[in-house]
Amino acid sequence: MTPAPMLIGLDIDGTIMTADEFISSAVREAITELRLRGHHVVLATGRPLVAVLPVLKDLGIDSGWAVCSNGSVTARLDASGPGAYELDDVVEFPAGPAVDALDAHLPHAVIGLENIGVGYSISADFGSPRLHGSHIITPVAALRAMRTPRVVVARAQHPPAQFRADVAAVDLADSYYSIADEHWMDLAPAGITKAYGLDRLRARLGIPTSATVAVGDADNDIDMLQWAGHGVAMGHAAADVIAAADDVTWPITDDGLAPVLQSLLS
Repeated sequence: MTPAPMLIGLDIDGTIMTADEFISSAVREAITELRLRGHHVVLATGRPLVAVLPVLKDLGIDSGWAVCSNGSVTARLDASGPGAYELDDVVEFPAGPAVDALDAHLPHAVIGLENIGVGYSISADFGSPRLHGSHIITPVAALRAMRTPRVVVARAQHPPAQFRADVAAVDLADSYYSIADEHWMDLAPAGITKAYGLDRLRARLGIPTSATVAVGDADNDIDMLQWAGHGVAMGHAAADVIAAADDVTWPITDDGLAPVLQSLLS
């Protein structure tokens, strides 16, 4: 009897991929086999769409969906269409209140507003290769007038409590994650997380929560791990991430995702 399809949400950086962007053959083979068996493998990541597309291509994933920008953008993959995708769901918001809060509490922060599928409008040079896509330096006054799926701050430190209160007052929330030892902060509408994006797909596909799996390693994965029927934290994750999961695997340096995926095949 053919097993019922699962929805498997996978973080990219620190879960599928190492800091130097290496993906093991064991992970590649398991993802391919899961898809061949009819399971839905969905990359769920803080990366923008422009930085997810090359990973999808590298993994040979040319159909299904990808949840990008921590849930603010979901793309449906279509190898036959222009750009190989179409936008399935986008949650945007006026950037002004977020920019004002950053200016008041973190006046030296370099701010980026995501332009979907392209890159970012930025207040100054980020000085980081981890800001994917093209970058357009834009006056802060112009950034305030834009709409965006998220505001990004690189090399971010946790801000004062009043900052969090100010962004919460305009229904935004901050989240934090690391890419290759660089710490990032995102601002996006409250409730818009990887879990939000994955649950939209779960409902559409008619998959019960008990048939969902998520694997991640960072603070921005906590909601996803708690949402899944079975959440697995990478072994190098912080204590609060591990506490949110049902299980813990090996760290990325020991290819911890591979045994998780192989267990789903068995």
